[in-house]
Amino acid sequence: MSESAPSIAGHCDPRFAAVREVFEANFRTRDELGAAVAVQVHGETVVDLWGGWADAARMRPWERDTVVNVWSTTKGVTALCAHLLADRGLLDLDAPVASYWPEFGAAGKEKLPVRYLLSHRAGLSGLREPLTLAEFYDWEVTTARLAATEPWWEPGTRSGYHALTYGFLVGEVIRRVTGRLPGAFLREEITGPLDIDFTIGLPDKEADRAAELVHPRVSASSEQAALFAQLEPAAQAAVANPPVGVAEANTSAWRAAELSAANGHGTARAVARLYGVFAGRGRSEGRVILSEAAAERAREGQGSCRDLVLGAGFAHDTECALGLWLSGPNASYGPNPRAFGHDGFGGSCGLADPEAGVSLGYVMNRMGPHIADDPRKMALIEAVYAAL
Repeated sequence: MSESAPSIAGHCDPRFAAVREVFEANFRTRDELGAAVAVQVHGETVVDLWGGWADAARMRPWERDTVVNVWSTTKGVTALCAHLLADRGLLDLDAPVASYWPEFGAAGKEKLPVRYLLSHRAGLSGLREPLTLAEFYDWEVTTARLAATEPWWEPGTRSGYHALTYGFLVGEVIRRVTGRLPGAFLREEITGPLDIDFTIGLPDKEADRAAELVHPRVSASSEQAALFAQLEPAAQAAVANPPVGVAEANTSAWRAAELSAANGHGTARAVARLYGVFAGRGRSEGRVILSEAAAERAREGQGSCRDLVLGAGFAHDTECALGLWLSGPNASYGPNPRAFGHDGFGGSCGLADPEAGVSLGYVMNRMGPHIADDPRKMALIEAVYAAL
C-alpha cells in the first residue's frame, strides 16, 4: 500500500460518494495517516469509512473498531452528561457551582453559575501555580486547586477556552450531583445502554485497539513560539499548565486518568452517534435521551467575543454555547450558523445540525497544526452539505 493510495473500507451511501472522494483525497493531499469518518442523517448512518494506518510505522491498518484519543471532541460528550442531569432536574445551570461543590465558593467564586463552566466564561482557563503531570492526573488534587483558585478575569464577561480545566470543572459538578465521575456516568447512562464505543480514558484491555497519535510533519516554528510568548498569562496557563501533547497522550498513564476535557477515546461512528443526540433534538435511534428543550438549550449562545485563548486562531469572534461551539460566520460546523459541535486538538470533530438532521464524527491520528477547523475536517463537512 502506498502513502498516496491507502485502502479505504466501510460503507458510503451513493448519494454521499463525494464524502468518500474527499476522505480519500485527505490521504493523498492533506497528509492523513489513519482516520475514520461517519455521518448520520436523521439517525440513519449514510457514511461509515475508515482507512490508513493506526501507527507511525505503518504496521497496523486502521480497522473498523480502531479507537483513538479525540482530545477536546470529548468536551461535547461531557456536556451531554451535564445536560442529561439538567433535564432530569438534578442540575440547575443557573445555580451557583458552590451549591453543588461547596469548596468552590472561594476566592470570589461564591455566585459563579454552572453555565459559566460549560461556556468557558468562568475565568478558570488554567491554574496559576505550576501543575505537574502526576498532579494533573490526580482528580482530587486538580479539583481542589481549582476550587481554591481565583479567576483570571471577571466571570461571565468573556470566553477564554478552558482547554484542560473544563473537564475537571464540569466533571466535578457531575460527580457531586451523582456520586460518579463523568466516565462512569457516561458509561452507565449513555454509552452502555446505547452500545456506543466511546470511553473517557481507555481501559487497559482495550489498549490494543488504540491508534498511535503522531506529530504533524510541520513542527512549531520560532514565529509560533514568539506568538505563544505574547499570550496573556490566562491563555498560557490554559494551553501549557501542564504542557501535554502527543507523547503524553500515547502513554498508559494518560489513558488511565479521568480527563473529561481531553482523553475521550472512540470511533468516528461513536462520535457521530453521541453528537447525533443533539442533532436528533434529544432522540437517538428511536430512543429519547434528552427532551427537545434540553437538546435545544445545549446550543444556547452565551455571547460572541474574541476568545481570550483561541482568539489568535480566528479572524473574527466566536461564540460558545453550553458546552459546544456554534458554527457561526466561519461555518465551523457547516453553513447553518446555529449548527454546533466541538473540535479536538489536532483535527478531530463532532458536529450536530438539528435543522438538517445531520451529525458527523471525524477522528484521526496524524495531528494537524491548526487550532481548529482543520482542512481535512472542513473538506469533509463541505462534501456532506453539498450532498444533502
